[in-house]
Amino acid sequence: MAGDNIRTLFSSDLKAINLGLESFSETLRREGTEAIQVDWKPPAGGDEKIAVLIDRVENNPKLKRDAANDEAVSRVMKSKPTLIDIGIAADVVPGMHKKLVLHSGPPVTWEKMAGPVRGAVIGGLIYEGLAKDGAEAEQLAASGEIEFDPCHHHDSVGPMAGIMTASMPVWIVRNETFGNHAYCTLNEGLGKVLRYGANSQEVIDRLKWMDTVLAPILKDALAAHGPVDMKNLIAQVLQMGDEGHNRNRAGTSLFIRELAPYLVMLDRKKEDLAEVFRFMHTNDHFFLNLTMPACKATVDTARGIEGSSMITTMARNGTEFGIRISGLGDQWFTGPASKIDGLYLPGYSEKDAARDVGDSVITETAGIGGFAMAGAPAIVKFVGGSPQDALNVTRRMYEITLRENDTYQIPALDFRGTPTGIDLFKVVETGVLPAINTGIAHKDPGVGMVGAGLVKPPVKCFHDAFAAYAEKYGVAP
Repeated sequence: MAGDNIRTLFSSDLKAINLGLESFSETLRREGTEAIQVDWKPPAGGDEKIAVLIDRVENNPKLKRDAANDEAVSRVMKSKPTLIDIGIAADVVPGMHKKLVLHSGPPVTWEKMAGPVRGAVIGGLIYEGLAKDGAEAEQLAASGEIEFDPCHHHDSVGPMAGIMTASMPVWIVRNETFGNHAYCTLNEGLGKVLRYGANSQEVIDRLKWMDTVLAPILKDALAAHGPVDMKNLIAQVLQMGDEGHNRNRAGTSLFIRELAPYLVMLDRKKEDLAEVFRFMHTNDHFFLNLTMPACKATVDTARGIEGSSMITTMARNGTEFGIRISGLGDQWFTGPASKIDGLYLPGYSEKDAARDVGDSVITETAGIGGFAMAGAPAIVKFVGGSPQDALNVTRRMYEITLRENDTYQIPALDFRGTPTGIDLFKVVETGVLPAINTGIAHKDPGVGMVGAGLVKPPVKCFHDAFAAYAEKYGVAP
């Protein structure tokens, strides 16, 4: 009987299932043999240390990680971020004062700041009147008189360099469900702008115009309109080809449409009103500085849940990439900021690029941005790749998230909810890193934007965070 089975086996067409290197499957196919490649990886990518830590955590009978994660992601789903006002940073941002400069990412000192962050700090000090020129600003920044702190430590977020100073106007977003607030500066546009490290007189003049003309007009229009439901707007733009991070054309258009009837009724010079309309119309990224605080106000509600392994912060300062975990409070875990794989503006190349920088990855943390690329195929013209790549990126993010969003949906995936709630466990188990699309700043201070692209965060910060999680919640070996 055994002999008959063996003869049957070797007289039949062979079909192979391969769990190893894909080249084995390719060799069999070239020989005419059907081969199925299984996308399998050893837990934690074969990292024995991480595998041991996973066992330590999973063997703790007292840890209710699933329940904690359900609570964390449920708070995200229940959140209702709402735009309520524009204020001056010194008046509304917690802890803000004249000699405090907020920046993107985890904490960083002046000595270790990347070029574009230094350039933006210089511009911020000139804007505040604390320095008359670049040389004086650099001297002041290095003197110890200026306090530097992450935006995230003050309920705020900032794109790219993320610089926020006391006199800057900021959007105020309130989470109507939980009552917390988030703040962000107004978007300057693309090119030579402060957030990309530019600090010329042109940049300072634009910031002053935003302070004296743009912000007051928008504040009055918003007061006449009333609160704007940001969750509803973001849900709409995801179905109109935006992903809420690097493509904001639909969002900016919808926001203009929301405020237009109230803007035209303001008792203001028609030249100023026309310039405000023109500024928003020619700045497709205007909506980014609204999605960011909306996402910040949303994800902040999941901070500090005992036992939760959900990632509540991802941010970069051009020197380091940092994350924070719900069940580990506000502790940062960092790794070196990554190089960006992108498309460059004419005259620039990879050798000109700064490393990854900005708080705008709060959008991915909340389940949009790079996680929603499948809904924004046109984004690939800005960051590189193909429409199929955009679909693949979003599909891959479902592997490391806790839930599909019940509001943010993607038409190209049969209105499947965006992957939401990044689980540290799933990241270290699968080896799949969060997908981020981003702008690229010049590595030198004072230059500005040079391109945009896709970037992967460093593995180190996730492994370090998981080791700390296992130390707190795992059982002794």
